[in-house]
Amino acid sequence: MPLHAGTSSWSEKSWVGPFYPKGTQPGQFLTHYATRFKTVEADVTYYRIPDKKLVDGWNDKTPDDFVLSAKFPRSIVHGGEGARPDPDKVLVLDEIRGDLDLFLESMGRLGPKCGPLVMQFPYFNKTVFAGAGQFLERLDAFLEALPDGFRFAVEVRNKYWINGALLDLLRRHRTALVLVDLAYMPHPASLDNRFDLITADFSYARLIGDRKAVDKLTSTFDKIVVDHGERLDRWAELIRTHLERVSEVYVYANNHYAGHGPATVRDLVERIGPQ
Repeated sequence: MPLHAGTSSWSEKSWVGPFYPKGTQPGQFLTHYATRFKTVEADVTYYRIPDKKLVDGWNDKTPDDFVLSAKFPRSIVHGGEGARPDPDKVLVLDEIRGDLDLFLESMGRLGPKCGPLVMQFPYFNKTVFAGAGQFLERLDAFLEALPDGFRFAVEVRNKYWINGALLDLLRRHRTALVLVDLAYMPHPASLDNRFDLITADFSYARLIGDRKAVDKLTSTFDKIVVDHGERLDRWAELIRTHLERVSEVYVYANNHYAGHGPATVRDLVERIGPQ
């Protein structure tokens, strides 16, 4: 299946009713989710390194053709639990090697169900990296050190850092650029007019949205509260062009994109059309 479309996480309790059957308990969420979508992005791995028991549970609750993508732990891409990224730890192998090995060991237990692993970097100001060049130097060394057997994707939230230098680096390492729809970032369809955004044999997209705007409209995530039809049309066109060039496209929608992740995914897939 070339298009893998799902949501960012499956643990939202307000989905009980509109998505999960009434009475569904949290421990049953993933099992039911896997009857509706064939892929999901694990958000929990950003906040904790999943242990073997947790990953084995995901494996047991999903069918053989399910794919679970996951975020790298915060300790690796942010440099710890502090409010600000720690420039002495972000991607520094001597500092994060233990967490990296544990994360990859756990995720490897999924076997063919393991989807791309995402490095979601925060916005880096000059107190962390003096400029894009310094970040790219460190990213280059980190990607070079990663083992074979996994697929990786990189999400950059400094909009001026998305340029030829970054794309060339990712292409050398066969790592996908995460195409992100985020409030302060340019729509990937606009970037696609300026750059060749395909840097691996797969593409990876995340529909995140504007958290503050959605939080003003709702405290639950049981329905769409923001009409993003025009943006989704642009996404559909972009994804169709990528499907012509890569073997697989992964796309995940966050609740904060429009208010209800599952509805956003279904809407987008319908706009993309038959595969």
